Amino acid sequence: MSKVSNIHIRDPFVLPILDKKVYYLYGTTGAEAWTNSASGIDYYISSDLQNWEGPFPAYRPTKDFWADRNFWAPEVHAYGGRYYMFVSFKAEGVCRGTQILTSDNPGGPFVPISKRPVTPFAWECLDGTLYVDTNNQPWIVFCHEWVQVGDGEIHALQLGQDLKSPIGEPHLLFHASEALWAQELNSKGRKGYVTDGPWLHRLLSGELIMLWSSMGEGGYTVGAARSASRDILGPWQQIPTALYAGDGGHCMTFRDFDGQLWLTLHSPNQSPYERPKFVLLQESDMTLEIPL
Repeated sequence: MSKVSNIHIRDPFVLPILDKKVYYLYGTTGAEAWTNSASGIDYYISSDLQNWEGPFPAYRPTKDFWADRNFWAPEVHAYGGRYYMFVSFKAEGVCRGTQILTSDNPGGPFVPISKRPVTPFAWECLDGTLYVDTNNQPWIVFCHEWVQVGDGEIHALQLGQDLKSPIGEPHLLFHASEALWAQELNSKGRKGYVTDGPWLHRLLSGELIMLWSSMGEGGYTVGAARSASRDILGPWQQIPTALYAGDGGHCMTFRDFDGQLWLTLHSPNQSPYERPKFVLLQESDMTLEIPL
């Protein structure tokens, strides 16, 4: 058994399995996040969010898989009677992209459903997440990286019902610099505004909220945007004040088995100290808030 303080992952993602009363925890393997090699994707399991068993293998690439590094930000979604894992992958000379894998079990083994990422091949992309709209149409929402465009972008791209291929072209939802709390990053002489980790949350009031991460006054920061149309294409309005500004980010939300709403993110953002963090959340009619 491990405590959260002993689990070195970035981009934590929690999948509650209600009928088994088990939580699955996935994430970017901390020791491999910035290296030129990656072994795969692991998961942990817990019944109380405090004591975790693992790591166990969820995905191991075959020898002919196109990517060999930066296996980032795995998310696992229940969809159409199966489980789908969205992961960002990278190889030397090949743009980073989000590829979709599937399994009939939340612990895998997961296998790719297509040969290539579903994000645009000529774009540096990461952090794809699944959104299913009110017409049961699936979308991938992802980041077009600041390293390529300067002012990081978040896009939505419609997918076929089997999630294997995109339909049409990406829709630009917003730029990172639109958020009042976002600050420009200067990394190795390169300046720009970061977009990381989009996550869609439908409030009980019906409002659609997107949580996303960038750099802010306190380091890595989580902010929120609200869709004026209550659906994925917006227009999106940035909430002026950051949700979490304590050098933590790439978040998602989930409800525990008692119905309590949680935010999970990694904090701090400095390697090798990243750890999953769970923060209580509450809903208002218009946004998400961290109770004082």
